Amino acid sequence: MSRFKGGCKDSLAGFKVQTAEPTVPYGLLKAARKSGQLNLSGRGLKEVPQNVYRLNIDTPEEAQQNVSFGAADRWWEQTDLTKILLSSNQITLLSDDIRLLPGLTTLDLHDNQLSSLPSALGELQNLQQLRLSHNQLDSLPVEMCTLKNLRSLTLQQNLLENLPEDLGQLANLTELDASSNQLKSLPSSFGCLVSLQKVNLCHNQLSGLPDSLARLTNVKLLDCSDNQLTEIPESLSEMLALEQLYLRHNKLRFLPKLPAPALKELYVGNNQIEQLQTEQLSCLTAISLLELRNNKIKTVPEEITLLSTLTRLDLTNNDITSLPASLSLLPNLNVLLLEGNPLRGIRRDILSKGTSELLKYLRGRVKEEPDKTDGGDTAMMLPSQARVNVHDIKTLKLLAYSDKQAGSIPEELFAGAAGQSIATVNFSKNQLTSVPPRLVEFQSSLSEVNLGFNRLISCSPDICKLLQLTHIDLRNNQLSDLPSEMQNLTKLRSIILVYNRFKSFPDVLYETLSLETILLANNQVCEVDPSRLMKLTHLSTLDLANNDLLNIPPELGLCTSLRCLSLEGNPFRTPRAAIVAKGTDALMEYLRSRIPT
Repeated sequence: MSRFKGGCKDSLAGFKVQTAEPTVPYGLLKAARKSGQLNLSGRGLKEVPQNVYRLNIDTPEEAQQNVSFGAADRWWEQTDLTKILLSSNQITLLSDDIRLLPGLTTLDLHDNQLSSLPSALGELQNLQQLRLSHNQLDSLPVEMCTLKNLRSLTLQQNLLENLPEDLGQLANLTELDASSNQLKSLPSSFGCLVSLQKVNLCHNQLSGLPDSLARLTNVKLLDCSDNQLTEIPESLSEMLALEQLYLRHNKLRFLPKLPAPALKELYVGNNQIEQLQTEQLSCLTAISLLELRNNKIKTVPEEITLLSTLTRLDLTNNDITSLPASLSLLPNLNVLLLEGNPLRGIRRDILSKGTSELLKYLRGRVKEEPDKTDGGDTAMMLPSQARVNVHDIKTLKLLAYSDKQAGSIPEELFAGAAGQSIATVNFSKNQLTSVPPRLVEFQSSLSEVNLGFNRLISCSPDICKLLQLTHIDLRNNQLSDLPSEMQNLTKLRSIILVYNRFKSFPDVLYETLSLETILLANNQVCEVDPSRLMKLTHLSTLDLANNDLLNIPPELGLCTSLRCLSLEGNPFRTPRAAIVAKGTDALMEYLRSRIPT
């Protein structure tokens, strides 16, 4: 018995040596034995206290004093530690004793002062999430590559010059962030990371990408911005799931030739591209957003009209002097950015009025073919003085009656479009107080509706019969609710509700699972439910700026699909404005670090 007491004294003496250092409150350790989770973030720790490493091994102090079956805390029923958060400390060294916590599934060490990692890390075979960003690591132990259950590895903001050659063994890895390091190349085994879905390699010194990337057929997002790339291998076309490709701030001289079948967004701003070639453009069969700003492009070829799915084209700050009128024939183009080009022949006031006016001007320059069946007559006047633009209706599948300040849409307009497969309706900038009921006549074909800048007080359930809808613009109205039937719109990708009167996040949006973009700025929304928002697995943009949000639930950081989260202009105190200003990634990381365990 005396030997047992002696051991106890040694153990306590060991703790007393640490008194100059911040210690871990005993109550936290006790709670961690029950929950399996321990949050030690932001405690000023310079090292991980020994009693944390030994949490699963040492007999709790109270168990030595009371081992009766009536004890409230039965130490032998304790749970192994599965999650430990050590972020935002001053830890310089992680001990080999980390192997004493083999049950860990999450190890968060981001924002410390680590310059190396122990080989014992490779013994944590249950580890699924390893966060090492914002440290001073210049290499990774090869043993780390044996973590066969690892799903997420974040390494951004370190000093890494290379990644281990055996990295490809992490066959279950779905997310890798190695941005803001000093990587000059990628290991040849990189193509073996076949489960990857999201890869961030921006802000490195990569001069080329390996052909083996083509084997990453599950990657949806690849960010290689801010590197030294001069060309992109054509083999990337085999990345069948690739939807978003970021190549900003490189040294590309040509648009990459990428017939990747799912590619929706291509960002190649701030390169040295001088020419858009037909061969490269014709490859982009699914492209929705094409960013070409800050290049040296001189002309836009007629073949740009091949991009029938294009909704946003950014040509800001190039050397473009003229535009092909056929640009206006792109059926889905709704944002065209041209600032900072030496354009001739287009008056500045037209350019300043925005995309719709510019496209309207360009449409006026499109020369009708002489053998048109309607004899070249593109518009007919009706008694109501409503112009029915036959060219718009037949060729562009567009029904427009915008900026008329009208209280209703003339019946003749619908009559002129009867039997046509109208895809886009623009009734914005009028005085409409209700959704025109005759829209349902186009329910089999209508994909985009713009009813912005009207006086809508409610949104009729009729709009929910338009089952092909992908975009709805209801900005600048007087709406405070949306019909529950909207969840039937299973193809709806974006909804714009800025400048309305919503006091809460519209319930039905939580159930509209196809949504990718929700713009809800400048309303009076006072809360958002992250547990319901997480169901929107495609949601990449959420704008809640200038609302009445008094607090931001940390769980919002678990909505991992979000690429752009705007919260400016709300009355909440945390997160602080300085964190919000750092951008979405930093904000999401901060929110995750605040989740109570």
